[in-house]
Amino acid sequence: MTISARTLEITQAAAAAVIEKMGTDLIAIDLSDQLVLSEVFLIATGQNVAQVDAIADEVERQLIAMGEKPARREKGPEWILLDYSDLVVHIQSTELRKYYMLDRLWNDCPTIELEAVKAAAVHGR
Repeated sequence: MTISARTLEITQAAAAAVIEKMGTDLIAIDLSDQLVLSEVFLIATGQNVAQVDAIADEVERQLIAMGEKPARREKGPEWILLDYSDLVVHIQSTELRKYYMLDRLWNDCPTIELEAVKAAAVHGR
């Protein structure tokens, strides 16, 4: 199974929103061949609780502008999950990212190249 064009589009937009708010360690994991409900996990790190909140708010704002509203938003003190059905965005503090290691749980899945990450690298961000 392949990822839908719309899911790729909103994944790229969410990644750009994360970069805009200076989120780090951004990775998009392609889950389309797995037996899960979502096609993509987008995982990002915020340096503190305020930044985790700001990143989540910006992702929501950008995707709402594209006509996408999360089916649910789960908020812990250092982790926010935005569920757009085919795309699930995880924004975690550095400590929780190291503890839960979602990247490693899904390390057998391919990743998706993110244009915002490439552009940030070119501009030295």
